[in-house]
Amino acid sequence: MIAIDTNVLVRVIVEDTGQPEQTKIARDLVENAEKVYLTQIVQIECTWVLAKVYKTDNATLLAVLEHLLINPAFILQRPEPFKAAIDLFRLGHADFADCLILTESSYLDAVLYTFDKRLGRHSNTRLL
Repeated sequence: MIAIDTNVLVRVIVEDTGQPEQTKIARDLVENAEKVYLTQIVQIECTWVLAKVYKTDNATLLAVLEHLLINPAFILQRPEPFKAAIDLFRLGHADFADCLILTESSYLDAVLYTFDKRLGRHSNTRLL
């Protein structure tokens, strides 16, 4: 098993014409790896980069996240909260990072306090 950083995962996902060599290297690496481990930080950073840098819409982000979840080549740090965060993200009230934060808090039965009005719409949150 290998682990990859966000910049490698993004190159696997995006056809980056500005970095064709890095894209090929990243895709070859993942294709030849038996398993690829993705930490939660990489999961969150990847969605942020795709949304902010590459202007990826939420429907495409959902497709990417679902692919990472079901593709047996990817080993997610915490697959259960990842799946639950995808389900929350699908509702459209918060970005994926906030959904994962809420999911992880909920797994500990902790109420999540936030100033984020969109995130505060979810149960188990308290808007400050």
